[in-house]
Order: sequence, then structure tokens, then C-alpha cells
Amino acid sequence: MRVIVACEESQAVCLAFRALGHEAYSADLQPCSGGHPEWHLEGDVFDVIDQDWDMMVAHPTCTRLTNAGVRWLYEDGVQVPEMWDAMRAGRDFFMRFLGPETNHIPKIVIENPIPHCHAMLPPYSQCIQPWMFGDNYSKATCLWLRGLPPLVPEVLTRPDNIEHACHMEPPGPDRAKNRSKTYPGIANALALQYGTDWIPELTLGSNL
Repeated sequence: MRVIVACEESQAVCLAFRALGHEAYSADLQPCSGGHPEWHLEGDVFDVIDQDWDMMVAHPTCTRLTNAGVRWLYEDGVQVPEMWDAMRAGRDFFMRFLGPETNHIPKIVIENPIPHCHAMLPPYSQCIQPWMFGDNYSKATCLWLRGLPPLVPEVLTRPDNIEHACHMEPPGPDRAKNRSKTYPGIANALALQYGTDWIPELTLGSNL
């Protein structure tokens, strides 16, 4: 398959698909940090979105769309206009990945944290956690899927003593970028389940 991974500088998902023999490329305004610039399209992903892609995995900027950022929309109970403008711009960018510009791509995954109600995003298809795919962290991750079934978790029982991802990254200029990186287990699951016929054996449980 030809796979475009939009808004990804880490190349985590790109490299997972490459490992399985797919022609995958990451795309982002920033240079890549994954070590393979030859597989990175630096610039606006919508400049190359009209190419012949079989699948797209997109990670649109979530700063103003998530529950974690909703508090910045108000100050002392009053709307902050510039924050609402930024939120609407973020929503419009997110929706482009589900709009006419991507109608030619048969398989689409969009990943974002749980959105707040003001963002007015369409309902997500699935909500997953890194610990479901082998990474001992808690970080609710929503998937919007088109032309694909939900991911099948490898584990259904929540492990003891998992780490909360939001506590693992100290304040600093790269905090947002580092926190947005895709966990290896989820990247590998995307590649394995959507790039092959592999389905994991489930560890039964109910503590989701």
C-alpha cells in the first residue's frame, strides 16, 4: 500500500508500515525526528494529499480541541475570543481530513485525544489506550475510521500501576510535541491490523 501519515514528525507510524514493506511517508511542517528524511514530506500535507494514496493516518493538531485545553476558552467565566478562533481553526483543519480532499483515499484513520463538546467534531469510532497494545501508559486516544474496522486490542484487562502519560513529560518548549508522539504499540497495531491480516489473541478481561 501507499500510506501517507499526516502531521507526523516522529515517523512512528510511518516506520511501522515501512517495516512491513509498505510505501509509507510521514508528512509535517517540521523536519522529521525519526531518522529517515527520505521518507518524510516536509511541508503542508494537503499539497500532496491528492496523490494516489491507499491509506491515510492523520494526527491533526489537537491543542484547542481536547478536554485538556477547554479551560483556556474562558477567563473568569468569559469567552476568550482568540482562543475560540484558534479552536475553530483547529476544527476546520481536522475536518479537512474527512472532507472532499480525501474522498479518493479508501482507508482513513484520524487520531486525537477526547475532544470537548465546543469543538463539535463528529463522533469518534473508537477510544483506545496505550496499555491495550503493550505500552504501560494511560492516555485516552480516539480514532475516527473510514473504510476500516476498529482496532482489536491485545489486552482487555487494565494492568496494575500503569503510568499516566500526562505526568511523564516535564514543562518545556518540546512538551506538546513529545506528548503527541504515537506510542510504539499503537503504531505497530495500526500497521499490523490495517496492513496485514494479523489479528491479536485477546487476554480476556473487563477492566477498561
